[in-house]
Amino acid sequence: MNAADTGYIIICAAMVMVMTPALALFYGGLVRSRNVLATHMHSYASLGLITILWVFVGYTLAFGDDVGGIIGNLSYVFMRGVEGVAAPAAPQLPHTVFMAFQCMFAVLTVALISGGYAERIRFSAMLLFSGLWLIFVYAPMAHWVWGGGWMAKIGAVDFAGGAVVHMASGAAALACAKALGPRLSLDQGVAPNNLPLTLLGGGLLWFGWFGFNAGSALVAGTLAGHALVTTHVASACGIMGWMLAEWKRTGKPTTLGVISGALAGLVAITPAAGFVGILSAVLIGFVGGVVCYGAVLLKNRFGYDDALDVVGIHGAGGTWGALATGLFAVASVNGVDGLFFGNPHQLWVQFVSVVGTWVFVYVASRVLLYIVDAAVGLRVTPDAEATGLDLSEHNEQGYSL
Repeated sequence: MNAADTGYIIICAAMVMVMTPALALFYGGLVRSRNVLATHMHSYASLGLITILWVFVGYTLAFGDDVGGIIGNLSYVFMRGVEGVAAPAAPQLPHTVFMAFQCMFAVLTVALISGGYAERIRFSAMLLFSGLWLIFVYAPMAHWVWGGGWMAKIGAVDFAGGAVVHMASGAAALACAKALGPRLSLDQGVAPNNLPLTLLGGGLLWFGWFGFNAGSALVAGTLAGHALVTTHVASACGIMGWMLAEWKRTGKPTTLGVISGALAGLVAITPAAGFVGILSAVLIGFVGGVVCYGAVLLKNRFGYDDALDVVGIHGAGGTWGALATGLFAVASVNGVDGLFFGNPHQLWVQFVSVVGTWVFVYVASRVLLYIVDAAVGLRVTPDAEATGLDLSEHNEQGYSL
């Protein structure tokens, strides 16, 4: 085990943890004022619930010894055999540090989904769905990509979570939006209650993303530095792509568009950050901004109420990033070539991983939502929704003026 690498990943884990409260700020500013605390609650409750489940059983299902390419075994259940030894997946790190770093990814992924059901889900349903989703969807996905499962075996690569985090949360959010139906009074407009709050949350997400992507190198070395640079460059270019597309379409750029573009660039580069060159990251980020802007507009055409655009930004951005990895990956960065560097097979396996992720996560999420609806009911009553979830679900108010 290496002390420098250990200290580096501890810092990165803390940065990724900050992303969940940052997401609460980002999402909280976008909803109506009567739901601001309930929206924050989804992120903070995920920090509590998912951490506990990860320690008990989630980690072993994701990173235990492979069982048929599908799931990990129970070798680490209740943290058995984790303390005081090196991590098998990263022998330069203590097993506990690797486990904690991965825990922060699981927490954030579950919190991201909340944008798809914001302003209308029962809190009890949110908790039950989140717990089941971690065990039956996230843990298998993490195992398939990072734990030696079938996606890893066919050669699909995902540096920091294009499939595991972003496509998975996007597909789950789409399932939630379809299962719960649209919010009430959408025809009257849904204006954000506090855009400065959203901008602050977005800026903190950008900061935390350096730990998210650069930390996924799992060593404090050249690859980590490269991932940090590609991450920042792609985010900056995502701003420009989204802003120019919005400016051309509406005649005016917006602050919400700028921060959404930054996140689109960050999402797009996540699977590719440690596999592509810096100039490729420029293109990936810029196209990511344009693609995600277009994807957000499509929700009205397809008639689903993805309240906070998880599908448009994380689903579409993660999909583009995974495919872009198959195009632009270059072996001089991290040993993998893509189509433009003489390896068309890499694009094919990336495509297979994209289809596999969307189909599995969407179908499994719909099944879990059906079970949750039967058990506790998914949606609050119309009166409770009109009152706002802050009062009806938590007996609190975010603003007293």
